[in-house]
Amino acid sequence: MIYKQDYLDDILVRIAYHSSGIEGNTISLPETVSIIIENSLPGNHKSIREFYEIENHKQAFSFLLEQLNTQPPLTIGLVQEFHALLTDRLQHDRGCFKTAQNAIIGAEFKTATPSETPYLMSQWADNTSYRLERGRTTQELLEVLADTHIQLERIHPFSDGNGRTGRLVLMYLAMRYLDAPVIISKDDRAKYMELLANQNIDELAELLKQSLDYEQDRLKQF
Repeated sequence: MIYKQDYLDDILVRIAYHSSGIEGNTISLPETVSIIIENSLPGNHKSIREFYEIENHKQAFSFLLEQLNTQPPLTIGLVQEFHALLTDRLQHDRGCFKTAQNAIIGAEFKTATPSETPYLMSQWADNTSYRLERGRTTQELLEVLADTHIQLERIHPFSDGNGRTGRLVLMYLAMRYLDAPVIISKDDRAKYMELLANQNIDELAELLKQSLDYEQDRLKQF
């Protein structure tokens, strides 16, 4: 799939805004446009951290497009690079798996231990590739994306930045296997978090389908 530059700019702005917003970033959509498209810092910016959470999506998205062109195998190194670019200037351990146990606020399940994480991530990458390569219908692929996204969030491989990384990986895999991105809206945050907590693959797949349908229609407008 060849995407027009205007559409690529559009989805970059929206993934940066919505994905960061899900994590509590307060920068508005117009301010995100200023940062991403106009390379300017809004006069009333909230914090330098929030600015970098948005701005780092530019380099991460550029890397994403490079991977779409070359389509290398999905590896843990690819996920680590997404994380490193998204957390540049924000984390000392950017791109590195966690070394201490972490937890998800409000979640009742326990995330993977640091010692388990490298093996579980390698297994996750192999299984995800295997299942996506064998998916035959859009619905099958959406269900695989929903399932593997839930698995990745439950492993929670990094000390911080797991959500933004997981959603960018999700966008990459959708663009690679479905020829259109999926973007989870910050307006759906509560529902999204509930689906992750309950491991509700079917309803998360439906949420992803709604996004895919929207993007396929929006793509035509560009």
